[in-house]
Amino acid sequence: MQKPARRPAPRHARPSRRGRTAALAATGALAVTGAGLLGVPAVTGAQAATLPTVTQDKLTPATMVAGKASAASLTLHSSSCFTAKTVGVGLRDAAGKNLDFPGNKSNVQVCPAGLSITTGTRTLAAGTYTQFGFWQDSTGGWHNLPSRQLVVSADTATPTPTPTPTPTTGTPVAGKKLTWSDDFDSLALGSRWTADRSSSYHYGDHNPNDNKLDWLNKNNVAVSGGVATFTAKPSAHTLENGKQAWDTGLLTTEYSSEGFKVKVGDYIETRVKLPAGTGAWPALWTWNSTSGTHGEIDSFEYHSDNPNLLELTNHINPGHLYYTDAKAISKDGWVTIGTHYGATSVDWYINGTKVFSDGKGVGAGWTAYPILNLSLSAGNYHPAPSGTTPITFAADYVRVYR
Repeated sequence: MQKPARRPAPRHARPSRRGRTAALAATGALAVTGAGLLGVPAVTGAQAATLPTVTQDKLTPATMVAGKASAASLTLHSSSCFTAKTVGVGLRDAAGKNLDFPGNKSNVQVCPAGLSITTGTRTLAAGTYTQFGFWQDSTGGWHNLPSRQLVVSADTATPTPTPTPTPTTGTPVAGKKLTWSDDFDSLALGSRWTADRSSSYHYGDHNPNDNKLDWLNKNNVAVSGGVATFTAKPSAHTLENGKQAWDTGLLTTEYSSEGFKVKVGDYIETRVKLPAGTGAWPALWTWNSTSGTHGEIDSFEYHSDNPNLLELTNHINPGHLYYTDAKAISKDGWVTIGTHYGATSVDWYINGTKVFSDGKGVGAGWTAYPILNLSLSAGNYHPAPSGTTPITFAADYVRVYR
C-alpha cells in the first residue's frame, strides 16, 4: 500500500493540562498527595537566585455547581518583570487526580503591576477540590502557588438528564433530516468506510507522534447484531519510537468510494458504549487534510482514567469543555453524543440535551471526513494499557442530519 505523505501530527486530544503533568512526571518532580500536586521541579542555587518572587493575589471561583460550566480567574504579580512560559489554574480531586482548568496562557509578561488571566470553562462533579495557580519559568521549571479549596455543590434545581436507554431516531436540532447513516447491520468497507488508514495518522496506518500506540487493522472492527465493535490488542509491530504498537480499529469515510463529508450546518450523532480498559481512548472526530486546515472537531474523546468525563473540543476556532456527568457517562455505559457544526457556534449534545455551545463555530465552507475509532494512549498524559488483555469499544450507529 502506498503510504500518504508525511503530515504534521494532528492536534487530536491535546488538552492544555497534560503537558505540564507529563513534564513533572518525567523529571520525577511530581509529588501528589490527597491534597493535590504539591511538588515542583528542583532548581539549582544559581537558578533560584535569578527567579522572581511571584505572589498569587486572587483566585476564583471558590464555589461551583455540579454539572454547570465555569471558568477560573487568577491574578498574580512578581517582584520584577519576566516572561512566564505558561500561567494557568491547577485543580486536583480528593484522590490527587489532575483536572486542571483548560486554557493556559503562554509567553505572558508578569510584572509588579500584576497580571490577570481567565481560563476556559469546565464542569465538575459535586465534591471538594484543591485549586491553585501555577507558572512555568524560562528553563521549563514548574511552580505552584498557594492552594485553596474549591467546593462544588450538587445541582438541586435542575436534575442531570438520565442516559437514553435505546437509540434515538430524531435530532434535537430543528429542521434537520437524516442524510447519511450507518446502523451497522453490516460493515461496508471500501464503499462506505475505510478501516486501515487515515491522513490524520503520520504514517497512514499508525501515528506515534500523537501519544498513540495505534496500528490500524481492518480486522479489528467487526459488526454483529447491529453493533460495531472495535477491538485493540497487542501488535506484532513496533513503532518508530521503540514502543510496542496495539492493533486497533478505526472507521473513516476518507478514501472510501462514497467519500462522504460532513459540512457546515450538519448534526452528527452516535450512540456508543464507553470502554473500561486502561489506556482506552475512543473518539468521534473529523479530519480534512486537503482543506488547508486539519478540520478537526472532536464530538467526544474519552479516557477511562476519567470515567465520568468527556472532552468536547473545537480545534478550528479553539473552544473546549471537560464535561462531567456521573449519571450519563461511565465505563461500560451507553451514551448518545451529538454535535451541531454551526458556522458561528459548535454545539454538543449528551443524550439529546445541549451541554455546551462554544460560540466559535467552524466558519464558512468547512467540510471534513468523520472518524470513529479506538486509540490507545502511549502513557504521556493518560495511562497506557497494562497487560495484554484486549480492549473493546462499541457503537450502535452513526447518523448525520442536514
